[in-house]
Amino acid sequence: MTLDNIRNFCIIAHVDHGKTTLSDRILELTHAVSARELKEQTLDAMDLERERGITIKSHPVSMHYEAKDGRTYLFNLLDTPGHVDFAYEVSRSMGACEGALLVVDAAQGVEAQTVANTYFAQDANLAIIPVLNKVDLPGANVEEVKREIEDVLAIESDDALLVSAKTGVGCADVLEAIVKRIPPPETAGKDAPLRALVFDSVFDEFRGVITYVRVVDGSLKAGQSVSFIGSRIQTPVHEVGVFSPNKRPVDCLEAGQVGYIVGTVKDPSEIKIGDTVTTTKLGSSEPLPGFRDIHPTVFCGIYPMSTDEFPKVAQGLEKLHLNDSAFTFHHESSLALGFGFRCGFLGLLHMEIVQERLRREFNLDIISTSPGVVYKLKLKNGEERDLDNPLQMPDPSALESIAEPTLKARIITPSASIGDVMRIVMDRRGLVEGTETMDARRVMLHCMLPLNEILIDFHDTLKSVSHGYASMDYEPSGYQVSDIVRMDILLNGETVDAFATMVHRDKARARGLQMCKALAATIPPHQFKIPVQAAIGREIIAREDIRPFRKDVLAKLYGGDVTRKMKVLEKQKRGKARMKEFGHVNVPQSAFIAVLKGTINEK
Repeated sequence: MTLDNIRNFCIIAHVDHGKTTLSDRILELTHAVSARELKEQTLDAMDLERERGITIKSHPVSMHYEAKDGRTYLFNLLDTPGHVDFAYEVSRSMGACEGALLVVDAAQGVEAQTVANTYFAQDANLAIIPVLNKVDLPGANVEEVKREIEDVLAIESDDALLVSAKTGVGCADVLEAIVKRIPPPETAGKDAPLRALVFDSVFDEFRGVITYVRVVDGSLKAGQSVSFIGSRIQTPVHEVGVFSPNKRPVDCLEAGQVGYIVGTVKDPSEIKIGDTVTTTKLGSSEPLPGFRDIHPTVFCGIYPMSTDEFPKVAQGLEKLHLNDSAFTFHHESSLALGFGFRCGFLGLLHMEIVQERLRREFNLDIISTSPGVVYKLKLKNGEERDLDNPLQMPDPSALESIAEPTLKARIITPSASIGDVMRIVMDRRGLVEGTETMDARRVMLHCMLPLNEILIDFHDTLKSVSHGYASMDYEPSGYQVSDIVRMDILLNGETVDAFATMVHRDKARARGLQMCKALAATIPPHQFKIPVQAAIGREIIAREDIRPFRKDVLAKLYGGDVTRKMKVLEKQKRGKARMKEFGHVNVPQSAFIAVLKGTINEK
């Protein structure tokens, strides 16, 4: 296959705008998948992807297309993850392409993630083909959406393609547009030193790590020895192949092609997304641009409901890590929850996916602590360190400053909801830097927000105040110094380490009161009164009491002087005081779940 006949492209869209459905139609029209094997969301392998309607793991596929000009073209579709948590993977997948299909729902228009993904594509200098999907819907407004694409994304939309991926209308025109409007790969030649971009990898139980690559320069055959420039590891190549859409071995991968490498690498963490593969002998010393190490940004503790299931949780995390080296975990223990793991994730969705897969694929009952972010501490002795666990917070007297991560956010909301959206942004210590009118109905807000403030229920609140119409996308924006403190929860005067959390001082009292109320409403009464307190250092900032059982010690008394009753009540009071001093508070699992979810259940 000559370079002129190769087209490498990806599909980018907001969640639920029809990206995966369009890829199904492309597979169908190119006969890459037989009619018997074709099903809805063919490239989504996990049940979780099908249920949520999002792509979590990218799935490349190669297919042949006979165009109207009589030539046969090789299409390489690099399906990309569809969420901001996987933004780096999206950018690397785009780095392996020359063009992108920008899918926009003709009824909903441009959304926040559409804007973010378009910026990625423009930064990668991709040829962008706008595709208006769902034009068959009664609510489709083609002309209005075309105007949005031009005004918001600065992309010419006169030649936008009008399709219905569900019914197949207009999908054949998409294939012709790929041929005509996406350029063939540029390369230094098949004889140049090998340079291949790593855009993904998976773990195979029998063959180890299988690396997904786009060959930029040179060629690659089985039997050669290759090295990864970024991670500095070397491996012999046992097999090279392409995706059609299942893995199929070939003799050689040449410049412009997309395929996979099977070597001897057994640890998935050794393969870095965005790395450059070259031959060990006479290879290239210049890596492809854009590579960087990715680090977790959100951390939480994961504990088994029962201590007997600790080995099963450890095994489940190890197996998940084999196919998703982006999340990290290490052992930790809690006085309240026992042995567990401190896990790091790329973002909130990534955290939810890992927890859900643990529950489904390994049938585990787990508790996760409140999510937190990585803070940068500067000590008075000049030392700087990262903090991802509140329990490792040093003495405040030794601290000079604490910096928290911030985000640049784009929120698209109906004009009628702009006041409510601005209010929740400012309630979360955010700053609205500007507004941009998209059309008569919608406005885009440009905001700065602390990452810690959007972790728990920000998205739910945003959807609630906008009646489900607002959408949000964000990107990291460095660190800023803030008045962050560690807040502890005390039960009967004893600190419960599982409830320790990092909060802004201005938000500490409200958050402490919320946690105290949740605990007081969930922990059953004991024989003595239990104070539930939130504290910053030695200062108590919130308190709720769990009422004791009331035993009627006066039931046996009748008649006589009132002093008899007073003596019995005084004796009971002394007993309860002694019980409180030596008594143990039993905290049920439901209390942990109530606090960590931020809910308050009525007694």
